[in-house]
Amino acid sequence: MKVKIVFYSMYGHIYRMAEAEAEGAREVAGAEVELLQVAELMPDEVLEKSGAKQARQAFGHVPIAKPEDLVDADAIIFGIPARFGNMCAQMRNFLDQTGELWAQGSLIGKVGSVFTSTATQHGGQETTIICSIITLMHQGMVIVGMPYSEKRQMTLEEIAGGSPYGASTITGGDGSRMPSDNELAMARFQGRHVATIAKKLAAK
Repeated sequence: MKVKIVFYSMYGHIYRMAEAEAEGAREVAGAEVELLQVAELMPDEVLEKSGAKQARQAFGHVPIAKPEDLVDADAIIFGIPARFGNMCAQMRNFLDQTGELWAQGSLIGKVGSVFTSTATQHGGQETTIICSIITLMHQGMVIVGMPYSEKRQMTLEEIAGGSPYGASTITGGDGSRMPSDNELAMARFQGRHVATIAKKLAAK
């Protein structure tokens, strides 16, 4: 049973969440987990100026995803940072290349799930995931969120991401806030939850 985590990360926040998702998925017996990142669209000089080029070296070893990489997965968890309350351009570009998979019905019945990051607490935590789910539903995927049995999403003890739609983290306006232990725990829960459901469906 294969679980693929396909993400875009600029400064490493989503990469850290992706690693936690993978940790959770690997807790499910029989799960083969693979991390893939989507290609960068911004030119090097822009990345250099923003400080992202150096930050991206931490996950430079992660292979670049191709649409055909999705075909043999039983579950795909997408790490999609928010841009103005919606999907980032890099992931939009990647998913827009899956038209042939759609035409062939290649993703129908696969489990799909999404986690995200935003700069601010109310900067699109939920809308980004919901907007992303629309694309996955057009592909015929079975959508899995993060049920309220993961009670960390209800915490009032600290500022934290997380919703019934999926795990999330808050980066701060300058990107200096990395995922908290609470947010990473939610990502692990989501990875484990998705893999568990995928395993049940694969056994049918």
